[in-house]
Amino acid sequence: MPSSDPLPPKESALFRKLMKCYEMKQYKNGLKLAKQILSNPKYTEHGETLAMKGLTLNGLGRREEAYKYVRLGLRNDLRSHVCWHVYGLLQRSDKKYDEAIKCYRNALKWEKDNLQILKDLSLLQIQMRDLEGYKETRHHLFKLRPSQHASWIGFAMSYHLLGDLEMANSILDAFNQSQTLIEPNDYRHSELLLYQNQILVEACKYQEALDHLNKYENQMVDKLAVQETMGDLYIKIGQHSKAVAIFEELIDRNPENTLYYSQYFLARQITDADKKLSAFKDFQQTYPRAMCPKRLPLDVATGDAFRSVLDDYLRRGLRKGVPPLFVNVRSLHSQPEKAAIMEELILQYYENLTRSGHFSREDADNNLPVEPASAVVWTLLFLAQHYDNKRETEKALEYINAAIEHTPTLIELFIAKGRIYKHAGDPVEAYMWLDEAQSMDTADRYINSKCAKYMMRANLIKEAEDICGKFTREGVSAMENLNEMQCMWFQTECALAYQRMGRWGEALKKCHEVDRHYSEIIEDQFDFHTYCMRKMTMRAYVGLLRLEDVLRRHPFYFKAAKCAIEVYIRLYDKPLKSEETIEEIDTENLPPSELKKLRSKQRKAKKKAELESAQAAQAQIKREQHQKSKQQANQEADPEAPQLDELIPEKLERPDDPLEKAIDLLKPLQQLAKERIDTHLLAFELYSRKSKILLMIQSIKRALAIDAEHPQVHSCIVRLMQALPTLTKDLNVYVKTVVDKAVKELIGTKSAQQLNDEFIAQHNSSIMHLYEAARIMYNLDAKKQDAAIKLITSYDVTKLKLEDATKIFESLRDGVFGSCEDAVKTYKETCHKRFKYARLFRDNVESETEKTTEEGSSDAGNHVEKTTADL
Repeated sequence: MPSSDPLPPKESALFRKLMKCYEMKQYKNGLKLAKQILSNPKYTEHGETLAMKGLTLNGLGRREEAYKYVRLGLRNDLRSHVCWHVYGLLQRSDKKYDEAIKCYRNALKWEKDNLQILKDLSLLQIQMRDLEGYKETRHHLFKLRPSQHASWIGFAMSYHLLGDLEMANSILDAFNQSQTLIEPNDYRHSELLLYQNQILVEACKYQEALDHLNKYENQMVDKLAVQETMGDLYIKIGQHSKAVAIFEELIDRNPENTLYYSQYFLARQITDADKKLSAFKDFQQTYPRAMCPKRLPLDVATGDAFRSVLDDYLRRGLRKGVPPLFVNVRSLHSQPEKAAIMEELILQYYENLTRSGHFSREDADNNLPVEPASAVVWTLLFLAQHYDNKRETEKALEYINAAIEHTPTLIELFIAKGRIYKHAGDPVEAYMWLDEAQSMDTADRYINSKCAKYMMRANLIKEAEDICGKFTREGVSAMENLNEMQCMWFQTECALAYQRMGRWGEALKKCHEVDRHYSEIIEDQFDFHTYCMRKMTMRAYVGLLRLEDVLRRHPFYFKAAKCAIEVYIRLYDKPLKSEETIEEIDTENLPPSELKKLRSKQRKAKKKAELESAQAAQAQIKREQHQKSKQQANQEADPEAPQLDELIPEKLERPDDPLEKAIDLLKPLQQLAKERIDTHLLAFELYSRKSKILLMIQSIKRALAIDAEHPQVHSCIVRLMQALPTLTKDLNVYVKTVVDKAVKELIGTKSAQQLNDEFIAQHNSSIMHLYEAARIMYNLDAKKQDAAIKLITSYDVTKLKLEDATKIFESLRDGVFGSCEDAVKTYKETCHKRFKYARLFRDNVESETEKTTEEGSSDAGNHVEKTTADL
C-alpha cells in the first residue's frame, strides 16, 4: 500500500538516495538528504523522512534524538509501513525484540507482501524462538519467492524445529527433485543432503536414511560424516557385519577416537571383557603409536588381566616421562580393587628402580637394559599424586619432596606440591609453590593461569591480577582486559574470593559480568540466522540453535549464579547500612575523649585518602581514556548497540529488592539446571524468605525427586513445618486444601521433633546428615545446645573429610549453635590433629599468612639457588 503522504518526484528521488545512504552506512550524507527534503515547507512533517532521519541518527549513536524523530514520523503517518518498519529496526537495535516484532506486524498490515519486513520479522522470531510465528512467516516468504533456495530451506527448517519431521523431509524432497544442474563437489548441495539425512535419522526412519545415503553418496562432500552416519545406521537396523567394515576404516583413519571403538564393539556384538581385550591387543599391534588401544582396556579389564594391562601402560608412561599419566588413570580410583593394584605396582616400581634401575626383579635377573634415570622422578610424582588423590597428605608430601630433591628443575613437581597443599587445606602454601613453578617458566600461559587461580583461592586477588597481567594487553588493567576476553574461569574464581572476603558488591559485579557474557553469546547468534541460510550450513546451524537454548546450563554460569544468589540472600538477611548512618551511630555513642581521638584519626585517614586518591586519579584517567576508546571502537563496529549500565559495587551491595534480583538469576537455573539439587535448595531459601508456601513445597518436591536422602532436604522440610502456622493463617480455602494435602504427603502426621529424631537414627553414620539434624535440634529448642553440639563434635574425626570439618567448624564459630567458645576451641584442636596442614585449624593464621607471604620470595630464591648449584 503506498504512503498516505507521497512525495513529488524530486523529493522522492532524494528519499531513495537517503535510504541508499543508510544501507551504505553513509550516515552524514543521509542526514543532509533528509534535511533537504524537510527544508521544503510542504514536507517539514513528512513521516517517512522524519523516521529515516531518526534511523540515521541512531546509526551515529544519537539514540535519544533518533527515538524523538522516529516517533514524530510515526505519529504523522501511522499508515506507513516504512515508519513502522523503521520503528521496529530502532527497537531491534535496543534488543527490545518483542516490541520490534509488534512493529513489524503493524508494518505488514499496510504492506503484507514486503520481502524485507518479512525477512526481518523471521529473524526476530527465530531469535526469540517464536517457532509457530517463524513457520507462518517462512511460509509467506516461500509463497512470494518459490524460486529462491533460502525460501525452501527456511520453510523446511521451520517444520524441523517444530518437530514435524515428516513435513520437513517432504519439503526438502520436493526441493531436491526440482534441482536440475548440480555441480560436482558442490558443498552447499552436499550439506543440504546431509541435513535432510539428519532429519530422517531424528524421525527414526533408519532404513530410509540409509537408502538416502546410498543414493546420494557421490554428491556428498563430507565423506567422514557419511561414513559415521552409515556405520551408526547399519547398527540400528541390525546389519552389523556391514558396520564392522566401516568402523574398521574409521579407526584406521583416526585410531585416537574413543567413540569408534565403542561403535566397533557394538557392531561386532562383543560384550565379553576377554574378547574386548583380545581385540584391543590386535589394535595395539596394528597402531603401535596410538594411545586409545592402550588406555581403553584398563576400563574393561579386571583381576590379573587388569594388572598385566596396567603394568604395560604405566611402564610405558613412566619410561617416556608422560606428565598427565596419573590424570589418564585417575578415573580408575573409583574402583577400590583397581586402585589397590595400581598402588601395589607403582610401589614395586619405586623399590626396584632405587635398587637396580629396573621396574621389576625379573627385568634385572634377565639383564634387560636399565630404565632411564628420569623414570625414578616420574614414579615419585605418580606416587605423590596417587596418595594426594587418597588424601593421605603425609605420604604425598614425602614422595613429592623426594622427587624435588632428585630433580629440582622439573616444573610439574612444584605444581603437584601446590595441589597437595590445596587439597590439605592450605591455599597460601599452595599458591606459593605455584608461584615458584611459574617463575621457572614465565612464558607458559597454563602455569600462569593456574598460579592466578591458586592465588584467588588464597584470596590474593590483586596478586592474581598482576600475574595475569603478563599475558594481557598493555595499557589496560588485567581485570578489564580479562572481562573483555570473557575469561569466565577468572571471573567466577574472583567472585567466590570476594564472597569469602565479605566484599559483596565486588562479588556481585563479577557475577553480573559473567551473566552479561552469556547474554552477549545469545545475542551473537543473530548474525548466523542469515549467514547459515546463505551458506547452507544447516546441520551446524541447528546445533547452534540447540546449544543456545541450553547455554545457561554451563557450569560457569551455574557457579556465578549460585554465588550471586547466596550473596543476595546474605544482603537480605543482613542489609548493609549506608556509610553516613554508620558514622552517625559511632559518634553518638562515644564519650568526648574518644570522640576527639576519633576525629584526629579521621583527619589522618582523610590526608592518607587524599594522597591515595591523587595516585588513583592518574589510574582513573587512564581507565577512562581506555573506556572512551573502547566505546568509540564499539560504536564504529556497531553504533546501534545499546550501552549497558556500569556495574558499581557500592550500588550492587545495597539493592532495593535483593530477593527479586536473586530470583531473576534463579529462573534460568530452574529451567536449564533442574537436574542439580542445589538449584531447588536455593529456590527454597528464596521462596521461604518471600513466604511463598506453594513454591516452597514445589522446591522440596523437586529436590526429593533428585535425591531424597540429601541432608539439606530434611532441613527444608522441618523449616516448612515450622513456618506453616504463620504462612497458612490467611490462606484461601482452596489453596489451604492443596497445601494440607502436599504437607501430608511429605511428612504425614509426625511432629518436627519426631521427624528429626527418626532422621538421626537413620543417618547416624553420616556427619552431614547429623550436622543438619543438630541445627534443627537447636532451632527447635535452644536449651538443647549442648546436645546438638555434642552430636556433631563427638563424630569420629578420622572419618571426616576436610570440607565437612570446615563447614562444621565455621558454623560453630559463626554462632549457628549460639555462643559456644569452648566447643569451638576444642573442635579446632581436634580438627588440627586430623588435618594438621589445614590453615583454618591453626592458631595465629593471619600472622602466619603475612610471614609466609613475605618469606615466599626468599623461599623460592633458595630453591632457584639450589637448582643452579645442582646444575
